[in-house]
Amino acid sequence: MKALVLSGGSGTRLRPFSHSMPKQLMPIANKPVLEHVLENIRDLGITEVGIIVGDRAPQIAEVMGDGSRLGIRVTYIPQEKPLGLAHCVMLARPFLGDDDFVMYLGDNMLPGGIKEVAEAFRTKRPAAEVVVHKVSDPRAFGVVELAPDGTVSRLVEKPHTPRSNLALIGAYFFTPAIHEAVASIEPSARGELEITDAIQWLVANGAKVRASEYLGYWKDTGQVADVLECNQTLLADLQPENLGNVDDFSDLGFRIRIEAGARVVRSRIDGPAVIGAGSIIEDCHIGPDTSIGSGCTLRATKVRDSIVMDGAEITGVHGLHHSLIGRNATVGTGPTGGSGHSLVVGDHTRIEVAA
Repeated sequence: MKALVLSGGSGTRLRPFSHSMPKQLMPIANKPVLEHVLENIRDLGITEVGIIVGDRAPQIAEVMGDGSRLGIRVTYIPQEKPLGLAHCVMLARPFLGDDDFVMYLGDNMLPGGIKEVAEAFRTKRPAAEVVVHKVSDPRAFGVVELAPDGTVSRLVEKPHTPRSNLALIGAYFFTPAIHEAVASIEPSARGELEITDAIQWLVANGAKVRASEYLGYWKDTGQVADVLECNQTLLADLQPENLGNVDDFSDLGFRIRIEAGARVVRSRIDGPAVIGAGSIIEDCHIGPDTSIGSGCTLRATKVRDSIVMDGAEITGVHGLHHSLIGRNATVGTGPTGGSGHSLVVGDHTRIEVAA
């Protein structure tokens, strides 16, 4: 079995960050979303991975490389413009050949993994097996309707009046039968080849399509609030480790990971929290649910429930919370007073706030 990972989207809901970085590289617990995805795929025993990339291909390739760091082999497949998930399958046909494959959206977080779904697919081998999750408002999703025997009877993309609350969440298992389906459908009203239409084609032509419900935590990391929530969820299972240097005047709580070369000086860290490699934390209070990236410098600052990306500098800011600070951004104090701050600061930005 092979894997096809889709990482070509523009991520407009994550602006300003998506102006300067692919949304799939947003860090969750100090690791890009895409890396979490690839680790899930590796855990299925899959080593051959094709990644669909758009105009941010060089940035993705710089971070993920050839995949050897993760024990996989990566092939990059360019897509000039987003024309639908089924179009991605069409582009990847030379890579996929006649192998079964899992297709996985590169901005989806399923930290519980999908091993059970993969085993069910390998055992029963339907033409397609889709991963679904119960949602409160299915109108924003592809929706799956089930027959009495549990097989898929119908799929509808973003229905106005959903007849089910089972939403497609971006993981699909396919046999080569999907290629005939993709070749047989027409673009939708929005001009894209929809994977829901291709799977519905399989259903209409008598192929067996199954659905497996994912019961764990799932998040589409498409917005700032989703990224912060997902970071909090993953940090809850953080394994403590200290590979850095913590002086005798600092106080560490539980579930703290300090990566190699980081220094903590006269500071308090309440977990769960992670301090990235080479970062300097001096005279700070780092609250829970906070990820500090690599090469950051924080001085005389109090921050919690936040993500601070690689290379950022924060000085003299108290009460920073629920914030997302971009790479190499600089946040310092201005001349007026204030009681707290919640910031979304893009890459290479400089911000002055009340001390």
